[in-house]
Amino acid sequence: MAFISTPSHHQASESTATMFADATAAYGYLPNMYELFGHRPEVMEAWGVLLGHIKENMPSRRYELVTLAAAKELKSSYCMLAHGSVLLEDEMTPMELVATVETPERAPIEHVEKAIMSFALKVVRDATSVTREDVDGLRHHGLTDEEIFDITTAAAARCFFSKTLDALGALPDHVYQERLGPVVRKALTIGRPIEPAKDAAPAAVMSR
Repeated sequence: MAFISTPSHHQASESTATMFADATAAYGYLPNMYELFGHRPEVMEAWGVLLGHIKENMPSRRYELVTLAAAKELKSSYCMLAHGSVLLEDEMTPMELVATVETPERAPIEHVEKAIMSFALKVVRDATSVTREDVDGLRHHGLTDEEIFDITTAAAARCFFSKTLDALGALPDHVYQERLGPVVRKALTIGRPIEPAKDAAPAAVMSR
């Protein structure tokens, strides 16, 4: 339960009801993040548009690794679980994901990916601490200025979404209890706990 009230289906405005219906159709249940944004569905819509523009110029794996690094620094269980789940779909085994989260310096990923995740972490932790040398380091890995811009905006944008969810008490969806093994859940649940399982939870696509 979030710290603020969330609109019920019979109280929802037309735009909120549409958002709830679309999210339920996509996921098989209504994720907590959509309930929280029920007061301002236009903000969720704008967030989706922004993400779309950021992601369209990045390989999916790179976007997910940047987001994972940002979410870890933000201690956002919700975003860690969501984006860790995406990486498990096609990119990583459970143990590779756990290693990437817990021991990034020894993670089974490319050197350029380690550099990207380290840079994203620094952007989130203290953007004023980023130096020209940090940016040059990414260039030395073969990244263009356009790609560096994309990495930076993906990390910075995550601050908005993760902080909104956590500040207002939105818990990660109960489906993660059922879909992820205990080792992976422990590695990814670094902030707020997963909500308790609900009775007869329906099958669903993982939250992005």
